[in-house]
Amino acid sequence: MANGWTPERRARQAELIRSWRPWERSTGPRTAEGKARASRNRYRGGVRPELRRLARALREATDRLRDTLARG
Repeated sequence: MANGWTPERRARQAELIRSWRPWERSTGPRTAEGKARASRNRYRGGVRPELRRLARALREATDRLRDTLARG
């Protein structure tokens, strides 16, 4: 395999993980900082969408002004 994992190694790792059962001890974030970070995991906002909207509005206003000046 290109990544170095043979079928035997993969089977052994799967067996080990099933014996460790890490999903039974998973509790999620415990600190306030961790909880705040986890609450933003899906956040995809920010300023970029607003900047795009403003740039589009500016471009439209500039086009209207250019058309007005060309006619006048």
